[in-house]
Amino acid sequence: MPKHIGIAAVSPEGSAFCYRLIGRRASEIADPSQRPLVTLHNRPFSSYVEALNAGDWEAIAGMLAHSAEALRDAGCDFCVLPDNVAHHALPMAEANSPIPWLSMIDLVAQAIEENGCRTVGLVGTRFVMSGSTYQTALGLKGIHLLVPDEEHMEDIDRIIFREAIYGRVRTESLATVREAVEDFASRGCDSLILGCSGANLIMGDAVRLLPAIDPVELLAEEAINHALQGGRGGRGVPGGVSGAVSDAE
Repeated sequence: MPKHIGIAAVSPEGSAFCYRLIGRRASEIADPSQRPLVTLHNRPFSSYVEALNAGDWEAIAGMLAHSAEALRDAGCDFCVLPDNVAHHALPMAEANSPIPWLSMIDLVAQAIEENGCRTVGLVGTRFVMSGSTYQTALGLKGIHLLVPDEEHMEDIDRIIFREAIYGRVRTESLATVREAVEDFASRGCDSLILGCSGANLIMGDAVRLLPAIDPVELLAEEAINHALQGGRGGRGVPGGVSGAVSDAE
């Protein structure tokens, strides 16, 4: 009997993307009886945005813990969080969580290490790019993390919050993101972390410039692995993950 997967939803776009990936992967399982159940629970995205703007990580952790409780009550055996920013509050949420979580950040760090990448660029919201969400996990593995310059960082943050979260990104914004990725390539990056849930919307053809690591794709794949065979990685879950980096064209 496969384990029941829970998705703690934060941003609508990112959570929907994760659900589609898990559903697509589950549909490839030959035996229908081994296709896991998936349940998604969300609090209003505006509640997370308000707490983030106030720097209230305890409130964010509380909302995540509430989602975990609701997912437990729905029969879920574990849960995933397909949101980069909210992962900063995950350790606090885990303290009051009735079911275990898979850590997307840990999965990314292990995948990068296993693929031999040493210098990695990061695009995401300002908090993710300038905070410790990825910096700590990668630094512990001796991986050098680069972020965009201040101007590009401000532009990318604006594009995510004013365009991508609404499911639409302007052509001019795609060009701005491409400039940032080109700069990463010139600075010696050998791969790129797509560190926002709407990365598939903001990258355009820039994703071809460097091998890309999509955290949500890694998380969805590991959720299926864990549901089927006990999993191989993630915080609170034993083992490791076999990561993948998609090649740039």
